Amino acid sequence: MTTEIKVPVLPESVADATVATWHVKVGDKVTRDQNLVDIETDKVVLEVVAIEDGVITEIIQDEGATVLGEQVIAILSSSASATDESATPTTAPVAETATTGKVIDIVVPVLPESVADATIATWHVAEGDSVSVDQNLVDIETDKVVLEVVAQDNGVIGKIIHGEGDTVLGEQKIGELNAGAAASAAVVATENVSSGDELASPSVRRLMTEKGLSASDVKGTGKGGRISKEDVEAAIANKGAAKAAPKAAAPASAPAVQAVGERTQKRVPMTRLRKTIATRLLEAKNSTAMLTTFNEVNMKPIMDLRKQYKDLFEKTHDTRLGFMSFYVKAVVEALKRFPGVNASIDGDDIVYHNFFDISIAVSTPRGLVTPVLRDADQMSMAGVENGIRNLAIKGRDGKLSIDDMTGGNFTITNGGVFGSLLSTPILNLPQAAILGMHKIQDRPMAVNGKVEILPMMYLALSYDHRLIDGKESVGFLVTIKELLEDPTRLLLDI
Repeated sequence: MTTEIKVPVLPESVADATVATWHVKVGDKVTRDQNLVDIETDKVVLEVVAIEDGVITEIIQDEGATVLGEQVIAILSSSASATDESATPTTAPVAETATTGKVIDIVVPVLPESVADATIATWHVAEGDSVSVDQNLVDIETDKVVLEVVAQDNGVIGKIIHGEGDTVLGEQKIGELNAGAAASAAVVATENVSSGDELASPSVRRLMTEKGLSASDVKGTGKGGRISKEDVEAAIANKGAAKAAPKAAAPASAPAVQAVGERTQKRVPMTRLRKTIATRLLEAKNSTAMLTTFNEVNMKPIMDLRKQYKDLFEKTHDTRLGFMSFYVKAVVEALKRFPGVNASIDGDDIVYHNFFDISIAVSTPRGLVTPVLRDADQMSMAGVENGIRNLAIKGRDGKLSIDDMTGGNFTITNGGVFGSLLSTPILNLPQAAILGMHKIQDRPMAVNGKVEILPMMYLALSYDHRLIDGKESVGFLVTIKELLEDPTRLLLDI
């Protein structure tokens, strides 16, 4: 028996869609409610799930293909048609895997010399899962970056030796991959375990999480107790009926009692990155004589310049003209004039740097990181914009390397993108100073004896007073102010 896998019915305002990502391939065994493919419209991404257990026998429309609503895109052969259920023994058989006999060790990547150990952050697969070559199996987290470990061959995950949260060393074995293996259909028949992850597909687990249900709250009606979306919906309905029953049974004379919502809390361990951030921030506060000085800058000249040239700039350089390139260029020029700010303390020595590697604070799902824009003094405005964009994308996707995070003489952090009006940034050791940019806000200002409404922004320079004197810090900040208020000086180098 075969089942057609179709594109969902599209809304009236959507003419067609695109096959975005196939999560399975021909020959893969799938289970009911397993997400097979993502269909992307101009508004949303739709998941297409298996309506029964079976095997993918044909994929008609590949990734990138344009498809219509209810169009057939693949064929699923029901596992029931290939197996005589009446011949199935009452005792569950041991799950078997057809393999070529080759077992590949899954090992932690080689760690940099400065990194002693790492933590297993997330396993993306479970024992018995079929995987394809180059598929990401597990994320390994150090105190600086997340490293991906990918499958070296097609096969089936055999044994997972170290689970999430375990501390591991470089090149340590953490699991096994049976190369060339295919998951046996018997695996589905033996799923009588109590784990919610094994009893429900990812889409069903996500629905249970959204509704605040655990596996113990839902009675699975599928094979081996497997939980379907219908089971979750039934549990939700039963839960609502149970809450409504006492209220309906209460006598009319009973006093009204206001229901008190559940007070819950969740405890999770800190990630290595978060622990490292906490340690470094405390170290900066406790080991430096940190002081912050402030100024403000009129952003109208830069805003006028951007408005005049942004379209031509983007057309010429294939990147947008933002504020950060102006900030970086102004900082580099100010560092040239005040070399003490571009220095650091090493024991009893002062190290002066004759290069300009600027750390850019980037907010990522894992926390705030400061990847480095190297040799910023040799970059054009477009080069700075592209460099920052690439670092931000790598940070968002967890692709920053150790080299991206190492070094840096001076840090720029822009809290203005989140609406911060004023702050006192903390030093990024071993650097001696950090510049905080903030929200651009219209304010009444006195200009030549008259009040004008101008787009103003506060600047905050935090610095190590052991190395940088007040006169030097103020001069540095005033230089940045003057360069930003007259951006032509950045181009003329005056």
